[in-house]
Amino acid sequence: MKQFLSFVRKEFYHIFRDTRTMMILLGMPIVQIILFGFAITTEVKNTKVAVYDPSNDVSTQRIINQLGTSEYFSIDHFLDNPEDIQKDFREGKVSLGLIFSNNFNENLLRTGEASVQLIADATDPNLATTVVSYASNIISGYQQELLREYHVPFQIIPTVRMLYNPEMKSAYNFVPGVMGMILMLICAMMTSIAIVREKEMGTMEVMLASPMKPIYVIISKMVPYFVISWVNLTTILLLSVYMLGVPVSGSLFWLNILSLIFILVALALGLLISTIVDTQVAAMLASGMGLMMPVLLLSGMIYPIENMPHILQWFSCIIPARWYIAAVKKLMIEGLSVSFVLKELAILIGMAVVIITVSLKNFKTRLE
Repeated sequence: MKQFLSFVRKEFYHIFRDTRTMMILLGMPIVQIILFGFAITTEVKNTKVAVYDPSNDVSTQRIINQLGTSEYFSIDHFLDNPEDIQKDFREGKVSLGLIFSNNFNENLLRTGEASVQLIADATDPNLATTVVSYASNIISGYQQELLREYHVPFQIIPTVRMLYNPEMKSAYNFVPGVMGMILMLICAMMTSIAIVREKEMGTMEVMLASPMKPIYVIISKMVPYFVISWVNLTTILLLSVYMLGVPVSGSLFWLNILSLIFILVALALGLLISTIVDTQVAAMLASGMGLMMPVLLLSGMIYPIENMPHILQWFSCIIPARWYIAAVKKLMIEGLSVSFVLKELAILIGMAVVIITVSLKNFKTRLE
């Protein structure tokens, strides 16, 4: 029995000796329960709304006030021209447009009918459907108030318009997200594991002792995954266009440039992970769980970022996939020009420079 307990104690010593692995094993469940608990929600809250109200009468004001006081909506600004709503959607300022007809209250009292247009961004069909449903319910609730007040069955007819994805195809939403997830998986995970494997086998020191400069050795490990990721990108785009029917509405050139920059960021993350961990198992946990979970939950791929607590919204800003997916939707789905994704491009380039600089410096220090 003593021998058995001594073996058990020895195994505990082996586990506790690797502090980085211990942090992953004990810290990951805490991070996951926080992310799953706060990030996963089917509710849509604080949706920004732009309003065009040419009538500015008692009925439109009451509907606007009910929208604004609801937990689901936040009145962002009022429009001077209904055509300006297109600009707001392109710049990502709002998720819903509310366009009232002229003489809204007068038509309602005189004819018993009035119309209002609900415009939503359907690049995320589920989000658009939910937002329109919430707004329609609030308008329907106002109709019931008028019925109780006047005992007349007034009818407010909402006209729904879905931008960018009128057919409400779900592929329009998940294709950009899948692109970000696959590229992150291939680049970060495989690069980190490949480099750590060389360190575990002791061949990395041999390679660094060769006449080739160390930086070229590291870059040579990254280039194959860069090429493979570009091939995967091409495959995804071909399947999306010809099998799923998702068009590349914007510039294919800038979509490729954006994707190559994101691939570079993912490769840099893989290199950074390889400087932190010493085993392939730890590299797989750090890159697989440490990167993939935030990509799935905090990038806007599945759940709207606006619905999350403010601390998670702030944390999502350091997730490269958030900016990549948002830019892909603008270029690929919405068909916008590159001028509308300059912010995302600048952030990804900045991330690439910072992560590569830190990774190379840390890598050289660890191997000396």
